[in-house]
Amino acid sequence: MMGSKWRKAKLALGLNMCLYVPHQKLEDSSPSSSIKHHPDTANVPSRFSSDAVPLSPSPNDCRPTTPTPSSSGLRLSKSVPKSSKKTCSICLTSMELGQGHAIFTAECSHSFHFHCIASNVKHGNQICPVCRAKWKEIPFQRPASHLPNGKSRINPADWPRDDAWAVRRLPSPRLDSTRHVSSLFQASEPGIFDDDEVLDQQQENPQQNVFEKDASKNNSIGGIEVKTYPEVSAVPRANSHNNFAILIHLKAPHTSGGLNSRNQTIFSPSTQNSRAPVDLVTVLDVSGSMAGTKLALLKRAMGFVIQHLGPSDRLSVIAFSSTARRLFPLRRMTETGRQEALQAVNSLTSNGGTNIAEGLRKGAKLIVDRKWKNPVGSIILLSDGQDTYTVSSPSGSHSQTDYKSLIPPSIQRNGGTGLRVPVHTFGFGADHDAASMHSISEISGGTFSFIEAEGVIQDAFAQCIGGLLSVVVQEACVKLECAHPNLLINLIKAGSYRTSVTADAKAGSVDVGDLYAEEERDFLVTVNVPVDESCDEMSLLKVRCIYRDPISKEMVSLEEDNEVKIQRATVIGQPIVSMEVDRQRNRLRAAEAMAEARAAAEHGDLTGAVSLLESCRRALSETISARSGDRLCVALCAELKEMQERMANRRVYESSGRAYVLSGLSSHSWQRATARGDSTDSTSLVQAYQTPTMTDMVTRSQTMFFGNPPQRKLRQAQSFPARPHPR
Repeated sequence: MMGSKWRKAKLALGLNMCLYVPHQKLEDSSPSSSIKHHPDTANVPSRFSSDAVPLSPSPNDCRPTTPTPSSSGLRLSKSVPKSSKKTCSICLTSMELGQGHAIFTAECSHSFHFHCIASNVKHGNQICPVCRAKWKEIPFQRPASHLPNGKSRINPADWPRDDAWAVRRLPSPRLDSTRHVSSLFQASEPGIFDDDEVLDQQQENPQQNVFEKDASKNNSIGGIEVKTYPEVSAVPRANSHNNFAILIHLKAPHTSGGLNSRNQTIFSPSTQNSRAPVDLVTVLDVSGSMAGTKLALLKRAMGFVIQHLGPSDRLSVIAFSSTARRLFPLRRMTETGRQEALQAVNSLTSNGGTNIAEGLRKGAKLIVDRKWKNPVGSIILLSDGQDTYTVSSPSGSHSQTDYKSLIPPSIQRNGGTGLRVPVHTFGFGADHDAASMHSISEISGGTFSFIEAEGVIQDAFAQCIGGLLSVVVQEACVKLECAHPNLLINLIKAGSYRTSVTADAKAGSVDVGDLYAEEERDFLVTVNVPVDESCDEMSLLKVRCIYRDPISKEMVSLEEDNEVKIQRATVIGQPIVSMEVDRQRNRLRAAEAMAEARAAAEHGDLTGAVSLLESCRRALSETISARSGDRLCVALCAELKEMQERMANRRVYESSGRAYVLSGLSSHSWQRATARGDSTDSTSLVQAYQTPTMTDMVTRSQTMFFGNPPQRKLRQAQSFPARPHPR
């Protein structure tokens, strides 16, 4: 009686350290014979016992003992414990019994697959990956006798039958707790990072998935959709019109991957050949400030990324603090590659300072030195602090700091290397250097996301890789040519995209680069329309688009030019301004106001910054788009209002305002979705810039641990509705 009560008391207090073995696999219903004959427990130590019935009933079971975290030993479960219905925080797969996996529950009550946590411990980590509790006892695997070099197999799909499982009590810590971190960063690395894994051989024969070479023959699927909209449809013959606006609208084709019943993109190895594979390098801050919840959430987010990369995608991880270290070379995310990547990421611990420049240097070196190249390449950089080793600003002003020194020339857009490898940066928390992270992304051609709420980091990563895993267009370029002999190009407004206009102003171009599936771009071109009384219709511009198919690697050109024409009548009525042109004017006007307000704020004039934003908001409210109830205009006004509130005083601006504004500017300048601010619900605003594949991936992230999409939502830097264009 005494022993029974004591066992119940220990269970209620959560003092057990348990190892659960799936009872469905047991060959005998008796507890003792189940251990004897179960193939997975051939070498299980005698400390195993049953939750319901002791393996070896004895009077000792009733004798009170000192309640240590593992005083009840390892147990076999005859009923499904609550932990078995959870998700392993290391490999992110379910822990249901009957799947051939042992389940380890630590003294802190968190559960993991035994092989996952044993491998984690093997890398030197003795801290719970979830709550960061220091464990007194750790699990380990005894090496299989028939494997070479005494190595134990780790394979989540086929649990080895000859491994023995045990728990080892740790000695009292006598060494510096940072020893593991030091050894991680002091291990030797090759001088040249050309040890990347060879590409998937299936990518050598991509003919089955190529786009039509003549995209005009299959515009609805294989080619970029190009549309043009003049500011007004008619101009009087006798009048000239300076700064006449022409909108050029691009839309990338949809991904050739499959769709499920909910029209969501299917991300699975079976659809790997229908998209361009990716070389992804993640550069992760593991400085001392990342300790605790931040590092645990980062590991979980990286687990999500790893699980959603396909076998043709390759990943490498750079961890940096005071210095930087490559955890593993570019490796294909096969089943084995994913498992090893998860183990490496989960072995990380935090310590030291923040050397962003060194982390980026190693990330760039890895991209440059790689022996093989997947069609798409990108770097993800996350940090929660400021670089204390490279960047210095004598005046203390963000506007005068040279952040270019943080970025290796090899990945700068104007570095002359020909590489197109954007760095997508993520500022984590209130203490990161938003100005440096924004500059890094801008100079490299990437985006900057502000993760204000720690719990949204996985959603932010999900949105980013949702785009990277759906690249359907590369090296896109829009070519412009004046169709009338007296017409001149005045200006091309394209945000951060490189533009050029010839000396005679007769031709121009926009370097668009990569496009995700169904991603849209809008560029505003202004021309000077001359007087012409000799015609009823005038051709203004010829628009042509060329790009590279990332799968076939062939250049694709739209054979038919898109020609912009207007009517030239003697007398016309009140001109009707194109709604599409007006909407994009409003977007550009708002972005310019944000940039001006940010500059004023950096010079200490917060009052002037707020005034600039308010003036722009009032101007937008008087446009034809606003008067017609255009949702884009409503969203822009709401965004400007939010920025005003985040510039209320210096403290608010320093803690979140600067990052909020910069992430918005990044999104507007590239017309690409970025995570922004906190996770508060923003039901009055509708996401745009966010493509269907991004939306699907964020939904996957939000439902992974909750079953249904939670109330929290990842706020987008650009919360605009989808842009309708008349057919």
